[in-house]
Amino acid sequence: MKKKYIAAIIIIAIAITMIISMAGDASTYVSFDEARELSEKGFKKSIHVVGELPKTASGEVVGIEESPDKLSFKFEMLDENGMKQQVLYAEPIPTDFTRSEQVVIVGAYQGDKFVAEKILLKCPSKYQEEPEFTS
Repeated sequence: MKKKYIAAIIIIAIAITMIISMAGDASTYVSFDEARELSEKGFKKSIHVVGELPKTASGEVVGIEESPDKLSFKFEMLDENGMKQQVLYAEPIPTDFTRSEQVVIVGAYQGDKFVAEKILLKCPSKYQEEPEFTS
């Protein structure tokens, strides 16, 4: 009977350790100012910033510069506080990038520029209901 209790305690301890280690990897969205502060304090994990792309009055996205080889690009992004920041991304422009409602960038500051490792998009077409057709 005691061996069962000891085994149960060990299993519970392992589960708690796994939960705590995964919770340390969880990230919340921060502004560019908070991301800069974290980077200056030596925060080494990826930082998530959510925002949107700046647009003209007619809705055209501005501030995107693609590299000549089209293998990387940089763009401007407005965080939730309205702060504009240039972001570098060492991959080609994602499909529907300019159509996205919101952009989440995952990365860190390197100097005065934010370098994104990943870009996550929220596109309006994915969340709109399809019209029902009746015959």
